[in-house]
Formats: sequence, C-alpha cells, structure tokens
Amino acid sequence: METQTASNILPERKPKWLRVKLPTGKKYTELRSLVDKYKLNTICTSGSCPNMGECWGEGTATFMILGNVCTRSCGFCGVKTGRPETVDWDEPEKVARSIKLMNIKHAVLTSVDRDDLKDMGSIMWAETVKAVRRMNSETTLETLIPDFQGVERHIDRIIEVAPEVVSHNIETVRRLTREVRIQAKYDRSMGVLKYLKAQGQRRTKSGIMLGLGEAREEVIQTLHDLRENDVDVVTIGQYLQPSKKHLPVQRFVNPDEFDEYKQIGLDLGFRHVESSALVRSSYKAQKHIN
Repeated sequence: METQTASNILPERKPKWLRVKLPTGKKYTELRSLVDKYKLNTICTSGSCPNMGECWGEGTATFMILGNVCTRSCGFCGVKTGRPETVDWDEPEKVARSIKLMNIKHAVLTSVDRDDLKDMGSIMWAETVKAVRRMNSETTLETLIPDFQGVERHIDRIIEVAPEVVSHNIETVRRLTREVRIQAKYDRSMGVLKYLKAQGQRRTKSGIMLGLGEAREEVIQTLHDLRENDVDVVTIGQYLQPSKKHLPVQRFVNPDEFDEYKQIGLDLGFRHVESSALVRSSYKAQKHIN
C-alpha cells in the first residue's frame, strides 16, 4: 500500500461540519469593538479563528508576542517567514494592558520562533508573564511556547514564572514532522514536554493537526508518546490550508474519527482531550487549568 504524503492527494470539497456561523453576542461585540478601537493584537482576529465568538464569550483570548515574522518556515503555518524586527521591550506592558481592557479571565500567550536571538525570546516571554500578572492578578495564563531549540536554560525561564499551563504543540506524527515542521524535531519537542513536567510544571499540554496524510496508527502512537512524556492535555483538530503556498489538505477527517481519538486519549490517561474538526490549540483553554 502506497504511503500517503502531503503532496499526492487532492482533498474533497470542504464538508458541512467545517462550516462556522459568524460570531455574535453582546460580549463578542464589546470585545471586537475594543480590539478595533485600540488595535489590540490577538491571534483570534489575525488568524480568523473559527472559535473566536465562543472563546471571547467565555472570557478567553490568545495574544502573540515577539512580532509577527517567524524565523522558521513550517509548511502548515500562515505566519510570515523572514527576518524579524527588533524586539519591542514595551510589548509586555502592551499585552498586559490589552488583557485588562478586554477583561480577559484566561489569557493564552504564544509567539513566533525567534532563533535569531541569543535567548530565543525566552526573556521576553518571562517579562510578559510578569507584566500580565502585575496588571491582571485574577487572570490565569497558558503559555504556548516554541521549542527554544531544546535549550533548558531558556525553558527554565518559563517554568520560573509559573503559568497555570505550559503548552508546546507536536503538530503532527513523527513521519510527517520534517515536511510539516521543517526546522523542528519530533523527539526534541517530546523532550521539551518531558522536561517541563520533570521540573515541576503543574499542567502541560500539546496539540495535533489531522488531515496531512497521517495514518490512524500514527495518530494513536503520537498520543501514546505524549502520555509517556507526561503531557496532561491534548487538542486534536483538522488542518486547514492557510494559502495555496502551504501544504494541501489531504483529507477532511470525519467527526466520528475525532470522537474515537478523544476516547483513546481519555483511556490513555490524559486529564483533558479536545477533539473535533474545529478545535484549535486554545479551544476551551480555561478548562485545562484544573
């Protein structure tokens, strides 16, 4: 049987379960107005997240730090690749003010990869968490971090500021990692997750995209690998192609398959499993702190 790769299959028409209603509601309208008025930088809006209305209604939002140009060129990601701008050391206060203005109960912080910096952006990460804590004492935090090339002293800076959840996405199965996450390594990412837990991080989390050509057995093996590295929470969602320049969708995964993977994950011992086509890394993130 020929192995599927991320380049030899044409996807079917987008199915009905991927159709999303436009966000509505008083809370969403209020937050959208604030975001537009103060030009707040949320991944929710810039990434056109399908769950934006639901998350904002529950007081959750995701913010990206360290600019919007990444030093890596992952085949699935819509963030621009190139030479990043100089670090903006006012950014921690800006993010903290944004969270306060939006009255966010649970904030998710993420970033581009900054392999161009000696500290790979880890100092800015720590300073941002501290600023959010100072200005928003009741807000809980999830940090969705890069791999920092596996350098422990950089990862330690995240552990020291003690966010409620630290997340690092494995994104895909071992076989497809080189094609999907070009400058990343499957085992290095697993090592980051294992190190976080070994150093006392209370809650760890990772995410997987489906529809890139992975086989069922490979998805199950990835879930096993995540549990063996003490990950507490996993999210499983459908990959959607950001542009024609990115890897094509091989297949739209049926909702029944997502349900099956959720049950497998729960049977393996994950504390939480979010698994459906529209799930993204920060979906229902506020549930994962307990």
